Amino acid sequence: MRRSAPAVALGTGAALAAYARGDFLAAFAAPSGADLGSLAGASLRGSSSTASTAAAAASSAPSAAGLPCAVGCTVATAALVAAARARRGSARRASLPVRSVAVAERAGTTNGDVLSPVNPGLNPATCWPAGKPCFTTEYPMEYDLKDPKGSFEKVGKFLLKEMEDELPGMYELPKKEVEWVRRSLEYNTLGGKMNRGLIVVETGVELLKSQGKTPTSTDLCRFAILGWCVELLQACMLMADDMMDGSLTRRGAPCWYRLENVGLLATNDFLMVEMFVYKALKRHFGQEPYFVWLVDLFLETTFQTECGQLLDSICSNCELEELTTERWTLLVKYKTAFYSFYLPVALSMLVVGVRDRASYDTAREALMLMGVYFQAQDDFLDAFANPEELGKIGTDIQDKKCSWLFAHAFHEHGTPEAKEYLIKHYGKCKVGSEEEQHIKDLYKELGLQELFQKYEADTQTKLLEYREQIEAAGLPWSVFERFFAMIFKRRK
Repeated sequence: MRRSAPAVALGTGAALAAYARGDFLAAFAAPSGADLGSLAGASLRGSSSTASTAAAAASSAPSAAGLPCAVGCTVATAALVAAARARRGSARRASLPVRSVAVAERAGTTNGDVLSPVNPGLNPATCWPAGKPCFTTEYPMEYDLKDPKGSFEKVGKFLLKEMEDELPGMYELPKKEVEWVRRSLEYNTLGGKMNRGLIVVETGVELLKSQGKTPTSTDLCRFAILGWCVELLQACMLMADDMMDGSLTRRGAPCWYRLENVGLLATNDFLMVEMFVYKALKRHFGQEPYFVWLVDLFLETTFQTECGQLLDSICSNCELEELTTERWTLLVKYKTAFYSFYLPVALSMLVVGVRDRASYDTAREALMLMGVYFQAQDDFLDAFANPEELGKIGTDIQDKKCSWLFAHAFHEHGTPEAKEYLIKHYGKCKVGSEEEQHIKDLYKELGLQELFQKYEADTQTKLLEYREQIEAAGLPWSVFERFFAMIFKRRK
């Protein structure tokens, strides 16, 4: 007679079996003090599992015969995870002189290394040509928290060079094309404020400290790699956004698509930049059991952002009556808040082992508040900041954007005369024209500068009200305090 699933699907085994079949909810809910969350959280620190322990677990595992399929593999899968961790731990402790490991195993050539969450990045369908996949396990630089931006930039240049070096051998790209990719990556990813990427590292540090741990240089470099994945996503979004909006400058320089010999080639370029996010994730986290969660988080966040981009871009087809404050709030939540604020924090939470859904929900609420405020700042600066200081020329009025300023001016604070002028000229005048300047003057006359100052103060007050909830969820308040300090009353 078959044994029931509850008889054997206990603890870590249940979590891993659920994980293997893609049932992440069940994986989170698996009852055990040493569940999948604990295993994933241990990955940065190294595992205490030994090969002998794994062997013993495997030898004592009940046969799959007579058991439900998902349950029969449970104990064996747990043993494989322990064995893989022991092997990886030994390799890391050996301080190998190489910075990456080209995995030569193929499906069917080893006993258990290829399939399952033990090594999710080792996909037999993509192990071509020889040398694929390549996993980076060591970092040549020492990450110095006393120089956070300098250290982060070093990791970024290391990552870009790593990706560039793969192109000739792994993708047969000629020298000219490799140089094009290198130039595109450097032009579009380097030179920004890097706040999104830096907050990944800062969040990771604070989370580890709250767990009583001191991050190593390797830990910091891995957090920085995730930070650069966020920066790459940001770069591809901006490259596409500049083309759709017809923007002229970005970070004080001409937009990439406006450069000579680029033009519509930028379409393929921003798609490649996006794919480098997943190349980096696989190379640096492909051997971790939480790899699929990192990929899922980026995929979900990217789709959320594209939904926001649609809400933004389609404004050109909307009547001014449709560009309300409610639409603006929805638009910026999806276009900006998820990828700029929630994503950087959630990435570090996953890596250090936070598995309580309530912690993510609490963090998301506070971070959405910050993200919406951040976009309101962007809209305000588009109209009133000095273009030289801002690094770009504002085009919201010309492009008929559903901006914070327009929505409040037209629907909530506008006079009949002001609304009439907006109907006649908003989205129909050019950058630098008299009509554009008159609209900016209308914003001032309607008291929107003072309204924005009040909005800033109110946002700060609301964020402070989240402190008790965040700390109750086991998250360090310092993460959110620091993030808000980076953007509060910014001028560019």
